[in-house]
Amino acid sequence: MNITVIIPAAGTGTRFGPSGKIEFDLAGKPIFLRTIDVFANQKDVEQIILAVNPSKIDEFKFRWQAKLAFFGITLISGGRTKRWQTVRNALAVVSDKCTHVAIHDAARPLASEVLVKRVFDAAMRFPAVIPAIPINATLKRVEPEPNNTLEEDPLDVILGDADRTASASQRVLETIDRNNLVEVQTPQIFAVELLRRGYEQAEQARNVTDDAGLIEALREPVHIVEGESTNLKITRPGDAEVAAAILEKRQAIKGKFMAKKRLFAEEDG
Repeated sequence: MNITVIIPAAGTGTRFGPSGKIEFDLAGKPIFLRTIDVFANQKDVEQIILAVNPSKIDEFKFRWQAKLAFFGITLISGGRTKRWQTVRNALAVVSDKCTHVAIHDAARPLASEVLVKRVFDAAMRFPAVIPAIPINATLKRVEPEPNNTLEEDPLDVILGDADRTASASQRVLETIDRNNLVEVQTPQIFAVELLRRGYEQAEQARNVTDDAGLIEALREPVHIVEGESTNLKITRPGDAEVAAAILEKRQAIKGKFMAKKRLFAEEDG
């Protein structure tokens, strides 16, 4: 396989400050660079495309062009409103040598090498592969409109969201049977021509929230492989705290392994 990885990163991520979510420092490195690290040493990956917010691309280049050039990253402008626009822009610059396209959320920097290999290996057998994990939580469908009758505590207004206790309520309509339901993750990988077919009708597709949904709309099969609970998507600052703790744990384990390896090498010598 000859794989191009597309990393859509055009969202604003305003909760994370003026630079946005993808540049948020995660254990000493911005989130987007940690995500690039996931694929930088994968032997079948020939091209990595990073698609960023078009209104911020010039300042992003100013800060990161040298680093991106070192990794051989192709930097492009993403879409202005929809994620599918960002991926479609990236498809336009995919290498002619490409046989498969993997699409990975910029905000999932913890995907392991084992997970990526599992997804890529499955793509040698199936034209559309996505990772997913079983849903263990109880799911309930609620009324679309919240009940705004609750009075807000004046103290909450002063302290902001972090200490907010009052919130609007929503009435439960039903509990959803979670059997055979899964939570979908990325990277999602597709045979390049199949993905292009999916994106030809992306503008007409409704209620599609991931790339695999476009393939399903073509009535083509999508296959699932086992994902990882630690492959979380960072959407709020609290998620970044959890991700940093996971990274710290991984680095500590790796440090112990390398120290043990050096010890045994010295003893053998």
